Amino acid sequence: MTPEEDLPRTAVDDAEDAKAEELSDATEAAGATETSAVDADAAESTEDAAPSTDDDADASTADVDPRVDEVLGGVSIDEGEGVADPAAATDDANAEPGDGEDLAAKLAAAEARANENWDRLLRMQADVENKNKRAQRDVQNARKFALETIAADLLPIKDSLEMGLAAASEDAASVDSIREGSELTLKMLGGALEKHNIVEINPEGEKFDPEFHQAMSMQPAPEGTEPNTVISVMQKGYTLNDRLIRPALVMVAK
Repeated sequence: MTPEEDLPRTAVDDAEDAKAEELSDATEAAGATETSAVDADAAESTEDAAPSTDDDADASTADVDPRVDEVLGGVSIDEGEGVADPAAATDDANAEPGDGEDLAAKLAAAEARANENWDRLLRMQADVENKNKRAQRDVQNARKFALETIAADLLPIKDSLEMGLAAASEDAASVDSIREGSELTLKMLGGALEKHNIVEINPEGEKFDPEFHQAMSMQPAPEGTEPNTVISVMQKGYTLNDRLIRPALVMVAK
């Protein structure tokens, strides 16, 4: 190959390279133009689709609202209802320790009151038991020593009877002295009985009373005596505090 052929070939190559660069620039420009057009078309389609989306949302909302109203019974839900408030949640979280302390304090107070009431109950039970024991002891003592006072009043009468027997056994004893001593002793006995509300029943000449008298026999009424009258007392009766302890044995006129 000659030098002349080499020089024209180099210029051709440069020309071809320049054409290639121009073609590449044109291709890039055309691509950018197409890209801009595609972006513009996409933007327009997006703007066109946005209203239809709102319309579809409204339509779907219109379709759902009747069903929601039917399920909820016509209760309307306001915007934001049912959304948890972070501030309220924070307040609740902060309030929990205080509530726990209050509950612990209330529990301690309740336990203290329960212990106090239990102690009072035990004391009351002990007091009741002590009162019952004292009452039983008093009743037993009353039964045992109920005759203590009357026994003390009967002892002098016994002493008087013993002295009367000793005097009657002497050689110088007379009937009058023995009788006088016996009358004094009987008087002492009557006083002791009256002191303890033991009253003698001697109904001679009175109307017959079946509550205090017991008829042993009936005799014809003497002159001047009404029927059903006690004409003779065979044994006297006695009452204790107006309660009959022994009826009088009597003879009644017909």
